[in-house]
Amino acid sequence: MKEIDKIAWIQLNEGKILSTKSIGKNKYYIPGGKREKGESDKETLIREIKEELSVEILPKTIKYIGTFIAQSDGDKDGIKVKMTCYSAAYLGTLKAANEIEEVKWLTYKDLDLISEVDKKIYKYLKERKELK
Repeated sequence: MKEIDKIAWIQLNEGKILSTKSIGKNKYYIPGGKREKGESDKETLIREIKEELSVEILPKTIKYIGTFIAQSDGDKDGIKVKMTCYSAAYLGTLKAANEIEEVKWLTYKDLDLISEVDKKIYKYLKERKELK
C-alpha cells in the first residue's frame, strides 16, 4: 500500500473551514501539501501556506489537531493519503497564489465538493462542534 504524506492547515472562522481549489481540479481541499526532503511538519506547513495563500504562519501558534487517512482521490485503490493537520494563527491577507485558483469557506453541508480525507476531517470537526 502506498501512502501520500501531506500536511494541512485547519483554519476555522464562524463555523466554516478554509478550503482551496487548484487550477484544473474539481474538488476543494484543505490547504497544505507534501513535504520536501528533510522538512519537518512545521516547515512544510509554513512553506506550503505561504506558497498557496500568500500569508505567514506564526510558528509559535502551530497546534496539532490530528492525522487522518483515506483513499487518495483520483488514484487507484490502495493509494492512501495521510493528512497531518495543524491549526495556526497567521499574518497577511488570504489570497490564491501559484496553483490555487479559488479560496472558499465551506461548511459540513459541502461534503460533495471535497476529497475523501477531507470528509473525515470535516466529520471530526463537526463532532467537536467546530464546523457548521
